Amino acid sequence: MSGRADVSVIEERYGSRVRVSESFGETTADVEPGDWTGLLEAARDGGHVFLDWLTGVDEPPEGFAVVACVYDPDARSRLLLRTRVPREDPRLPTATGVFRGANWHERETFEMFGVVFEGHPNLVPLLLPDGFEGFPLRKDFVLASRVAKAWPGAKEPGESDHGSPSRRKTLPPGVPADWARDGGAEGRSETEA
Repeated sequence: MSGRADVSVIEERYGSRVRVSESFGETTADVEPGDWTGLLEAARDGGHVFLDWLTGVDEPPEGFAVVACVYDPDARSRLLLRTRVPREDPRLPTATGVFRGANWHERETFEMFGVVFEGHPNLVPLLLPDGFEGFPLRKDFVLASRVAKAWPGAKEPGESDHGSPSRRKTLPPGVPADWARDGGAEGRSETEA
């Protein structure tokens, strides 16, 4: 079990420019994008010397939250650090100068959400195949496999339709209604059908 994070170094450095909150036993510090690397440095200087993870969260229509979890091994406490970048031009300075372990996390966040980490030493794709277009963890990204395959999924081999009730045809989560292939019942809501 982790203890409450000591954020005194962060509060001293940023004063009213940082918003510190506690929810479900987790302490979170929020800053504007211009203070991002400074917040990471203050957390590190305050004892949170281990970067556990860094990722993005799509928050339409405003933009993306970039969240980092840092850990203080002496106090056994975690601290969430967060900032928000606009959807139109999601950019942040890289955290690799503060935590070398941020390298792969930033590459993955760039690849999955499209957040550009300026000054990153090698901001190239990490997981997706060459030529992949789009950002698959954005909420507006349509997964092609969900459109191509009947939903809620094809039956297992050996199963038949004899004696079993049919399922109502629906679109999978994340597929807009206008993606219906034939414009039939799949593209209409229950009230229209």
